[in-house]
Amino acid sequence: MNIDTKNIKAMTKFSRNHISVSLMLVVAVAMVFVWSCNGPEENGAAVKTALKAPPKKENITDAGLPPRTQNIPAGKKGDLIRYGRQLITSTALYLGPKGSVAQITNGMNCQNCHLDAGTRLFANNFAGFTASYPKKSNRSGVVISASVRISECFERSLNGAMPDTGTKEIKAIMAYLQWLGKNVKKGQVLFGNTTPRLKFMDSAADPLSGKAVFIQKCRSCHGANGEGLPAAGKLSYTYPPLWGPNSYNDGAGMYRIGNLAGFVKANMPFGATYQSPQLTDKECWDVAAFINSQPRPHKNQDKDYPDLQQKPIDLPFGPYADGFTARQHKYGPFGPIQQFHHKKA
Repeated sequence: MNIDTKNIKAMTKFSRNHISVSLMLVVAVAMVFVWSCNGPEENGAAVKTALKAPPKKENITDAGLPPRTQNIPAGKKGDLIRYGRQLITSTALYLGPKGSVAQITNGMNCQNCHLDAGTRLFANNFAGFTASYPKKSNRSGVVISASVRISECFERSLNGAMPDTGTKEIKAIMAYLQWLGKNVKKGQVLFGNTTPRLKFMDSAADPLSGKAVFIQKCRSCHGANGEGLPAAGKLSYTYPPLWGPNSYNDGAGMYRIGNLAGFVKANMPFGATYQSPQLTDKECWDVAAFINSQPRPHKNQDKDYPDLQQKPIDLPFGPYADGFTARQHKYGPFGPIQQFHHKKA
């Protein structure tokens, strides 16, 4: 794909402060989610532990705290970092259905899942992303670079086409993520780097009960049919779609209800944080089950997880390395599946 950024000069004249503040406010209420670029959809072990806050403030290391945007360096390097940040916060303006650079995504923005431009704790935080690559992807079965992982997100979470890793846009996103994680060492474990891991329930998640949660807590922003609320000009969304043709496809990490339930717990509805959640664990599991029981685009996944032993237990598409049904892999209960694999190991 040959991407020419000349067409976006007028757009980038806006105040960076205006863009940053307004989009952070928008995404704080966004309930659409996908996946963490740090790898939740690739991890073979599904979510299983309860969320715990750090006992002391110092447990959140400086490496895990976002650097201040005013400290982005001047010059060409800083310009690339700033452009990468804009691509995270305003993806659709550049690469959406009416994008000024290319038209390769569904109209959602990266920060619909990676809140506050990927800096919020327990909201698919980007701090440790670049330090963790290259690494083997359980989903593809091969070692991949950070740039490839970013490109994959466009195909699944944004239900679009994978941009070439050599484009200015991927290079800019990489520059921003490298700047965010400049103090993180390879192998370093950061607090709040992914999404919360909720304890498994003894029963299956209930989409019908989840519908009631959605009506009470989510519908006012995301619409009665989960269609989202288009922003002015209809280039993007004020509140992104949770299902339907313009939402993430079923190959995205947020199609696993473990990932989605954890994201909801720490971030939704508006005002919720990992320290002050507004929903019970059961409500989170159930509303995630309801959202992911609704129609959405399909992604062919026949080649995903060539080693079935590495397949996440909450991935709802076979084949599997066990005898449990696809429905149980989607909604649970997950405890028996986990116990089976532990015994097998």
